[in-house]
Amino acid sequence: MTDLTSLASTEVVGLAIGIPVAVVAVGTGIGLRLRKRRGAAPTPVASPPVAPPPVAPPRADKPPVAAEVPAGTDLEGAAEPAAEEPPTGTATPSAAAAPATFRDRMGKARGLLAGYLGSVRSRQKVDGSTWDDLEEALIRADVGVGATDALLADLRSRVKAGTISGVEELIDALKEDLVSALATPKAALDVPEPGGALPVVRNGPDGSNGDGESERAVAVWLFVGVNGVGKTTTVGKVANRLTQGGTTVLLAAGDTFRAAAGEQLELWAQRSGADIVRGGEGGDPSSVVFDAVQRAASRGYQLVLADTAGRLHNKVNLVEELKKIRRVADRAPGTVTEVLLVLDATTGQNGLAQAKVFLEAVEVTGVVLTKLDGTAKGGIVVAIQRELGLPVKLVGLGEGVEDLVDFDPVAFVDALF
Repeated sequence: MTDLTSLASTEVVGLAIGIPVAVVAVGTGIGLRLRKRRGAAPTPVASPPVAPPPVAPPRADKPPVAAEVPAGTDLEGAAEPAAEEPPTGTATPSAAAAPATFRDRMGKARGLLAGYLGSVRSRQKVDGSTWDDLEEALIRADVGVGATDALLADLRSRVKAGTISGVEELIDALKEDLVSALATPKAALDVPEPGGALPVVRNGPDGSNGDGESERAVAVWLFVGVNGVGKTTTVGKVANRLTQGGTTVLLAAGDTFRAAAGEQLELWAQRSGADIVRGGEGGDPSSVVFDAVQRAASRGYQLVLADTAGRLHNKVNLVEELKKIRRVADRAPGTVTEVLLVLDATTGQNGLAQAKVFLEAVEVTGVVLTKLDGTAKGGIVVAIQRELGLPVKLVGLGEGVEDLVDFDPVAFVDALF
């Protein structure tokens, strides 16, 4: 009985080994035949082992690479390993990044319009479908109903008069109209000349500035907007570009209610080489701005950039707070030369509703539109300048410190098309 059991076990083991071997052999044979039919050389089943290359002895002028040291090991007296060189063809950290351009960063907005414009260009003449496509394209891009109707009404009249005869001329005319609509006056920032004195400011009834002074020494920019739009980051980026241009800047951490807003702005001050004035958490923002203006005047800073709060859930208090900050900042030796409304481009038309709250509180001089690279709603620029009557002065095309650039209507429209 034992012999039979042993024999059966031997046969089972033999089958378990033999069957896979046979399957592999058959598969290999079939594969070789197929490769021969295709004219390919057969792949050898096995190749003799290749001896590993001899290990070169360590060079005298280059120490061997140290192995990983376990935690807790005493490293006193150990040689510091050499820094790893970057691979060939990759940029080093010190290499200057390519400047942000509208064409490169507005792919989402251009992609939205591409389908509609392709449909328009495929037609032989301007017809009803052409107008439908253009209307839908502009509204989807958040140009706004009012601005869209005005643009298309002008184009319809020109087509009817015969001054526009084909679809390509129609698209070119639309681009020209958009550039004209966006080329508003006072679009440049009021930047003090490096090392120069500010111009005389007279706004009182007797020709003075209301405080018995005829000249103020410190310019003040207020940054307003709801929380979350990138206001504090915008202040930091503006400080960086101004200090690089030679303007002496002092930051005022006026958003005393948002947690860590002061710490965030202080990091930007260190990064940009600017000074900063901070107050206690939950303190009076206008007192922080007042202290900043006084310090700027005593230490010779040309410009104060003031961050502010943006708590829309308490609209009445926010409006009164901003009015007070504006009054305090506009007292000698300070003068408010810019009030920049920071809007998030990804919010689209909702940003216009937010903007009206701040227009009630302070005299906004321009808009900073952040995150324009992250949205297909690039047409919001047109809506802002039409509905609010405000120039877009700066736009954010990325997260980098150099990605906050001056708004260029021609480059913007070209990037859309």
